[in-house]
Amino acid sequence: MIRSLITMLLVAIGVAVSSWSIAYAANLETYKFDDPKKEALFRELIDELRCPKCQNQTIGDSDAPLAKDLRDRTYMMIQQGASKQEVVDYMVARYGDFAYYRPPVKLSTVVLWLGPVVVILVGAGVILMRVRSRNNAEVELSEQEQAQLDTLRDSESSDSKQDKSS
Repeated sequence: MIRSLITMLLVAIGVAVSSWSIAYAANLETYKFDDPKKEALFRELIDELRCPKCQNQTIGDSDAPLAKDLRDRTYMMIQQGASKQEVVDYMVARYGDFAYYRPPVKLSTVVLWLGPVVVILVGAGVILMRVRSRNNAEVELSEQEQAQLDTLRDSESSDSKQDKSS
């Protein structure tokens, strides 16, 4: 019973994944290239340009109409002989630095580049301060606890004296 359910689930997942990859491949088959270098550049660009509508999908992964328009524009520019940088510059001029998954280092994007480093350094500093404060804190013992500690120390010192004499 459980095996058949697992098998059915795995088959369903396999069908879903294969249909997605078939749809993706069919989506890109509409673009015909005479030059393999242009095709490689096209595939590279559609995997590096972000769909402005979908937020976190490339224009190659997105099914949004805007993403299709951007793929078409990228295809057209590459067929006309545009370089990678020219296509990226065109998209960034239209949609901002958000359109490219590798934004340039400049004042408006410095947070993207330095933010993770700052967060890690601040986190490490907080952890270090907390560990040090725990180690430096003196423990106040009650009179009863102090008496037990003294008893243990006395018995320990007498045991070590007996071991040395034997």
